[in-house]
Amino acid sequence: EVDLEERLHELDLRSDSDIPDVPPPTDSTPEILKRALSGLSARWKNWWIRGILSLAMISGFFLIIYLGSFMLMLLVLSIQVKCYHEIITIGYRVYHSYDLPWFRSLSWYFLLCVNYFFYGETVADYFATFVQRREQLQFLIRYHRFISFALYLTGFCMFVLSLVKKHYRLQFYMFAWTHVTLLITVTQSHLVIQNLFEGMIWFLVPISSVICNDITAYIFGFFFGRTPLIKLSPKKTWEGFIGGFFSTVVFGFIFSYFLAQHQYFVCPVEYNSETNRFVTECEPSELFQIKKYSVPPLLQAVLGWETVNMYPFQMHSFALSTFASLIGPFGGFFASGFKRAFKIKDFADTIPGHGGIMDRFDCQYLMATFVHVYITSFIRGPNPSKLLKQLLILQPEQQLSVYKTLKSHLVEKGILQPSLRG
Repeated sequence: EVDLEERLHELDLRSDSDIPDVPPPTDSTPEILKRALSGLSARWKNWWIRGILSLAMISGFFLIIYLGSFMLMLLVLSIQVKCYHEIITIGYRVYHSYDLPWFRSLSWYFLLCVNYFFYGETVADYFATFVQRREQLQFLIRYHRFISFALYLTGFCMFVLSLVKKHYRLQFYMFAWTHVTLLITVTQSHLVIQNLFEGMIWFLVPISSVICNDITAYIFGFFFGRTPLIKLSPKKTWEGFIGGFFSTVVFGFIFSYFLAQHQYFVCPVEYNSETNRFVTECEPSELFQIKKYSVPPLLQAVLGWETVNMYPFQMHSFALSTFASLIGPFGGFFASGFKRAFKIKDFADTIPGHGGIMDRFDCQYLMATFVHVYITSFIRGPNPSKLLKQLLILQPEQQLSVYKTLKSHLVEKGILQPSLRG
């Protein structure tokens, strides 16, 4: 025990340059692929492995879309947990913190606490009718924030009690590492689900745009790349960056046109308490109804069209695709800088040729925040349906008070006739 304390104390005093290397991930490529591609150079072998696995993941993604919004939510939750595991594991390895008392358990405890808070907020916001019918849930929702705070406070006190003399700084390193990881993974995945509730199209177009940009930038860079883009990612080139931008904008415009035609993709996801299922049925909003637009004079000469019919959402898809291709990659650059700081190639070896789950979703988290901000800033207005659900939860005397106040306001505005005052 004394030897362990001395070793941890020495490690605690090291500078960043003395941080030990993390062991490189093992090669998880299936043997059948290794044998089939054995005659190729390393460059082309990686190309084929990445291509085959990309097609497999995209096919699986389409299957989950077919299974519905609930399965997509489970997918987001699974990815969040795996990304958290990959990042937190690097911290364990770098700081040799496996032997610190309680810390491994506390890291996962904090993940459960934060998820409990965010998903409880979602249940209270979107499933009010369902909660109203079950007394035990009413108690949990009524005191949800207090319970969440109490759970976190328990973990906080456990951390303080676990502090070991001479190793305080190392333990606070890992405490901070855990909370930054929670901020990156849990908060962003919650925003992804919030976007999904606005309509599956707000989930699919941004995610698909990032995937398209990642694939097309890799293809353009592989075949035409000559000019380095950024030192953090030596393999990234200007040719790939520019080619990915134009490809992503075109893809987003076409893909959104296809999705905007179907209620399944454009309607907000709502929970039907009678059937206990998620439903996507509605009268599509103006964003998803064909409109005629005048073509700018400069383009009229080129295209030969004076007007064009399109969905208003396609204009928004241009903004989403632009962000995915110009700003989204900076999430990848950030991840590259993180990996270089700790001398690792990938976050893990979960997906052959791609690295870990976090390697594939480093840009998605940045995209999720942008979409959420974009929707709240430019799209979403007051939601009468959500407000009505909240009113139905109130006590009868509270509902009557709201009714009288609203009636008085409408009379003052001249919307209701004075004869209806009584």
